[in-house]
Formats: sequence, structure tokens, C-alpha cells
Amino acid sequence: MASLSVRTPDGKVRTVPLLKRITSIGRGPDNDVPLDDPAVPDSALHVLFDGSRYQVGSLGATFQINGKKRDSHVLASQDVIRVGQTELTFARDTAAPRPTPSPSPTITVEENPDSHTAELPGVPGRELAMLRRLTAFSERLLGSYDLDRILESLMDEAIEVTRADKGFLILMESNEPRVKVARNLSRENIEDAVEKLSDSIIAKVVKEQKPLILADAIDAPEFKASESVVNLKVHSVMCVPLMHKANLFGLIYVGNDRLVNRFEPKSLDMLTIFAAQASLILHNALLVNDLKLDNTELRKKLEDQRYGDIIGACQGMKEVYKRIDKIALTDISVLITGETGTGKELIAREIHRHSPRAKGPFITINCGAIPENLLESELFGHVKGAFTGAVATRPGKFQAAIGGTLFLDEIGEMPLQLQVKLLRALQEKVVYKVGDNRGEPVDIRVVAATNKILEEEVKRGTFREDLYYRLNVVTLKLPPLRERGEDVQVLGKFFLQKYSKEFNSKVRGFTPAATVAMKKYAWPGNIRELENRIKKASVLADKPLLGADDLDLKPENLEPIMPLLQAKEEFQKRYINEVLARNNGNRTKTAKDLGVDPRTIFRHLEKMEAEKSGRPLPPEEEEF
Repeated sequence: MASLSVRTPDGKVRTVPLLKRITSIGRGPDNDVPLDDPAVPDSALHVLFDGSRYQVGSLGATFQINGKKRDSHVLASQDVIRVGQTELTFARDTAAPRPTPSPSPTITVEENPDSHTAELPGVPGRELAMLRRLTAFSERLLGSYDLDRILESLMDEAIEVTRADKGFLILMESNEPRVKVARNLSRENIEDAVEKLSDSIIAKVVKEQKPLILADAIDAPEFKASESVVNLKVHSVMCVPLMHKANLFGLIYVGNDRLVNRFEPKSLDMLTIFAAQASLILHNALLVNDLKLDNTELRKKLEDQRYGDIIGACQGMKEVYKRIDKIALTDISVLITGETGTGKELIAREIHRHSPRAKGPFITINCGAIPENLLESELFGHVKGAFTGAVATRPGKFQAAIGGTLFLDEIGEMPLQLQVKLLRALQEKVVYKVGDNRGEPVDIRVVAATNKILEEEVKRGTFREDLYYRLNVVTLKLPPLRERGEDVQVLGKFFLQKYSKEFNSKVRGFTPAATVAMKKYAWPGNIRELENRIKKASVLADKPLLGADDLDLKPENLEPIMPLLQAKEEFQKRYINEVLARNNGNRTKTAKDLGVDPRTIFRHLEKMEAEKSGRPLPPEEEEF
């Protein structure tokens, strides 16, 4: 035998045996377990016994099991249910016989529940059949996330359970009820569904968030003057709320047009229990549907912000894309500059992909990762016996790139002695293997990249000036991640989606605090650092949303907030630079677009040059 030990807010304790298959709990006196607690709704919980286990579910109230919020829970002995200020302790004597059905024909979901009259303690045969039907129905739909199918199936089942003539499933959108499904007994959709509903009945249930039954709405004192009730000739109606964590998100509304089929209180009990189960199924489906929409929108946003394999839509990247479109069709040399981790190799690949050489090879060599004594051989190849270990003739990267593109990464790290041979190869388009004096013609396009400022390296004498100008026919400068605005968030979601799938992680998004921290962090390692942090967090995190701590973005690592005046000046500088870049450096057109005096633009450029060179700013006639 099972029981509930009830401790009310005043400290009184009583024990209530659970003798019925459905035990109702609430403040109302009609409940099987009435609670003297003003914090508890009239109808709060129900305990359902299916022959082997006891399960507690909500009828609109928020409750806790052993200190944790739950919508439903299979009870174990000594579980503590807390609703309002009342505690109910569940106890079960496993040695005592369980309430089992008396010998009678087995009632199954497929059979007509009206064909059985056998009853169990406290539960007539039809109600037992309905409970079993609801259980089977829940099992069928819990694995489905097709929202339209679930909505129609829920409504059809509600009509069947209550013997209604028609039913409506209503969901709240922007705090307004919207009819999503309108069905009749023949499982057909009802035309003009909104016109067949009583606004006043719906408004009452939305406001009070409690089940409502009207055996005859036209004679009900509260509603007989209602225009919608009178015009629609509403007879018997039941309307119950769909709740999730004490929040109303929908309604089930059923009606009978004939007074001979008036709803009875037990019909409302069945519909209320059905609504509690339906709320869980429907809320899960809505959540999955929202995630699908988010993923669809993310994919669309990514497509809108992609350029081949490159993701980003800030103004700086758009300018890069425009230049790629123009230079890719030619064979001129390109120098890609930018901080480490900004994606220079991806840009080089896109230049190759958009060029007439796209079907040829794309060969990469990192000039800073190979020892000086081996780099020449890697670039140009060697003949057998050219040096110790050269046991066979081997072509170099130049020969491998014939007909395609050779990408020289970290060109600023190349030794001076080798720069002379590289310059000769670029000028003559002929290379000489190490140990060979016969030249080989090569038809290639060269794209180079560096994170150094080569002009300064030329001044220091660590990089040849003639090679610099040979490579720097066109320069593509990639903006650092900290200057790419919303691209940080888009790239973060892309990497999160990629690695969640790769590592089968349950992580699905970022907390608001993490999103803010990602925008404030300086990202010295740029996109590579962002990718690595998200990759690590996807493996280690055990929550569906990544926080700032999961990304190691601690407050001390974030940029301090600028004073308002300084932030305004920085914004003005960036904005003027963006407009200048858009106008290809045309100062007069930029001044016109910004609606300022051209002298303002000249003064801005003077300041930028002075900051770059470290020289003092010349006196000005008018302050910028």
C-alpha cells in the first residue's frame, strides 16, 4: 500500500493512503487530498497508478521533487514532493499487496472503452481504458517532432477522450491566443475556426489559468450576457490551459452542440490529465521546432555571409572579396598581409579557386617552418647526389605547382640568401634544382603571405626591396578579428555547430554573457584562437550553452570599457576609414558622403600618419 504524508505550512502532519488509480491534490475541497495552503492552486497535482508504479504530474502547479523542479516524476519511496508551502512524502510498503485489477477482461487501447463495464477501485472501466489510451498515445508521439502532425493528433485524441463534437488547439503568440488546429469528430479541419470560438471563455481561462467547464454556457450567469456565447449558441464547453513551468503557452477548447451530450466534471478531469501529458509532448516538439528554425536561419545567414570557404560580412572583408573578384582572373602576384590566425591561406585558396588555374594544383609551403639548408631543395628540388642524403632526383614545390598556384606562407621568414634565387625564379619563370645548372621553365602563379610589415623589414635590411616589389603587385590586408564586429558571433556559431557534430557534444549555443565576452575580447590569435577555444569547450563542457568561463574569457582578459569620448573618437576614425576605403581613397567624395568639410578628412589623415610614424601632429586651424 502506498501513502502520502502531508505536512502543511502550520506544521500539522497527516497520512493519506493512495487507494485510487487517480488521486487529485489541490486546495479545492473536491480533491482527494485537499491542502490547506493558500500558495497551492485549487487543482495542483495528480498521482496516477498504472498497476505497477505511481507517477505524479502537474495540473498547472509548479512542484519540486527532492528540491528539484519537475513537470512529472515516477515516485520512489521517501520522495518529497513540495508544492506551495506544503510537503508530501511518498511512502510505499513493498510487502503489502498492490491495488490490482479485479478479474475482468483485459482492456486494450484498440478496444472500444464503452464495451467494458468492469471497474477498479475508484476507477470505472471507461476511465481506466482512457488512461491506458492516453499512455499509449503519449508513447507514440514522444518520439515524433513533426509539429503539424502532433498538433492534429493531440486534438483528435482530445475530442475522442471527451466525446466532444469539435475541438480547438490554441497556442499563445506574443501573449495573444492563436488557433492552430480546429477539428471535428470526423477528424476533419473546421473552416472559419476563429468564428466558432467564444472570446469570453478563452479570455477567462487565459486570465485565471485554470480549467473551465460549462454544462450549458447559455444559461451560465457569468456568460449568458456574452455576445460571443449568445451569437454562437454555445452549449457545453470545456477549456483547459496548457502549462509549462507555471507559464501558459496554449489552450485546449472542446465543445458539444447538443445539450444531451453535456460535459460532466469527470470529463474535465480526463481532459485536464490529458492536457498535462499533452503539454510535455507539445512543449518538446515546439522546442525542437524552434531549434530547427534557428539552425535554418543560421545556415541561411552563413550562406549570406560566406565567400567560398570564408565566413564574414564586415565591411573590411567585403572589400577583400571585391578585390579577389578583380585580381583572380589575372596572373599578377598577390601579397596577403594580416595578423597570425586571420585566414591568409583561405584567402589564397579562394584566389586560386576563382582563377583560370582552378583546375591546376594549389601548392603550399611555409617558409618559416623549414630549416634554411632544406628550404632551397623544398622550393626548387634537387638532383641525385647534390648533398648528403640526396639519394634520388626530386622536384620542388615550383615544379609541383606548374599550371596552378604556389602559396608562399610566412614569406617574411625567408633567409636573405634564398630571396635572391626566389627573385630570379619569379622574374625569369625558370628554376634550377640544387646541384643542377639546367633551368626548367615553370608556369605558375605566386601568392605570398606574411604577418610582418615588409616595408619595415626592408628598412632593417632583412628583406630585399626588389623582391618586395615583385611580390607586392597587389596587396590584400585582412582585418583582425577584433575589428570584424558581428563576424565574431557568426564564426563562433559556425565552429560550435561543426565541433558539436564532430564530437557528438550536447552543446547547442552560447549564453548571453559568453556572447558579450566574445565581442569584448581582443582575440590576439584571431580566428585560429576562436576556433581552438570553441573546439576545447565543445569537448569539455557538460551544459547545452557555453558560458564565458567555458571559453576561458575571464573578466581580467577582456578589454576595459573606453571612456565615452574616447569610444566616440575611435568610432569616428573607423567609420571615416571605411568610407575612404569604399571610395578608393578619394578624399573629396568621402567628405561629400559624410557631409563634412574636406579639411576634416585631410586632418584625419594627418593624424593617422602622425600616429603611425610617431611624429608630432602639426598645428591645426580647426580642431577635428
